[in-house]
Amino acid sequence: MKRALAILGVLMIAMGSLWVCQGLGWVHWPPESFMLDQRPWAWRGGVVVVVGVGLILWARRR
Repeated sequence: MKRALAILGVLMIAMGSLWVCQGLGWVHWPPESFMLDQRPWAWRGGVVVVVGVGLILWARRR
């Protein structure tokens, strides 16, 4: 269970980081993405990153 939570946390950090970078216009991949240069996606990605870090920390405490 600990390993699954840690893997989920890492995946959430990766996905959230991509959302932040797309939302801020730093990454334009894929080129047809609807999230490019859209600030709400940067905020949502930040929340996903924080939740991912929390999952990793929680998994390490168990």
